[in-house]
Formats: sequence, C-alpha cells, structure tokens
Amino acid sequence: MTIAAVLNDKGNAVETIAADATVGEAVRRLGEKRIGALPVIESGRIVGIFSERDVIYCLREHGPSVLEWPVERVMTSPAITADLKTDVIAALALMTKRRIRHLPVIESGEVRGIVSIGDLVKYRMELIEEEAEAMRAYIQTA
Repeated sequence: MTIAAVLNDKGNAVETIAADATVGEAVRRLGEKRIGALPVIESGRIVGIFSERDVIYCLREHGPSVLEWPVERVMTSPAITADLKTDVIAALALMTKRRIRHLPVIESGEVRGIVSIGDLVKYRMELIEEEAEAMRAYIQTA
C-alpha cells in the first residue's frame, strides 16, 4: 500500500499558497476550503507548509498583527514530505514521530497531492475491513 493508492482514491487536488501571501489570506483559504494545511510554494517549489497550528502558536505569541505578516514568516519549514512510492505505514510512522497531520506528496520537485493522517487511517481501515470480509466469505464457503 503506497501513498499513490491513497491519492487514487482521494484525488490529488491540492490547495497551495504563495510564500509572500499574508497570513490573513492563508487563514481565509483554510476556512473556505475547510482544510488544515496549505503547502507554501515559491518559484514553483514547496518551501514550507502553513497549518492551523502555525496560526494558533503565532497568534498566541504575537497577537492579531500576524494576520498581516507574510506566510513565509509563520510557516513550518522545511516541509516534511513523501513521494508516491512511500508506504502508508511508513507515512503514518513518520507523521506520528514528527507530530504532523499533513504530508505533501512530491514528485520531480512538484506537489502532486497531500494526505492527512485521517486519510491514511481511513485507507488502512478500509483495507482491513476488506480483508476481514474476504476471510469471512472464505470461511463460510469452506
């Protein structure tokens, strides 16, 4: 099971934001799209990731003026990424170890998708259920 399989089911549409966009714009995009993170792009390459946590921590420390700051000042950088061949279990382990919830998927230096820890857990649970159903069917016909 690889990240490619998850993206085949989920889709590979990715919302991104420019490094020089304001934090306020990024917050608006997170809210409008009902998502938790945005890969930050500069010159066509991922330079970081902007998440809900980045907003909360920054607001706590600096107050509402951060909404006018550029995203690059607040984002987490470098972004922790995976590729299409990354195993789902390895991705889950990485996300747990690094305490992140969103993992951009990179191929040839470009963002090809993004998966959340919820996407990976859902995919894994669906596979386990399919295997259990196959086992039940096998036992019933034996």
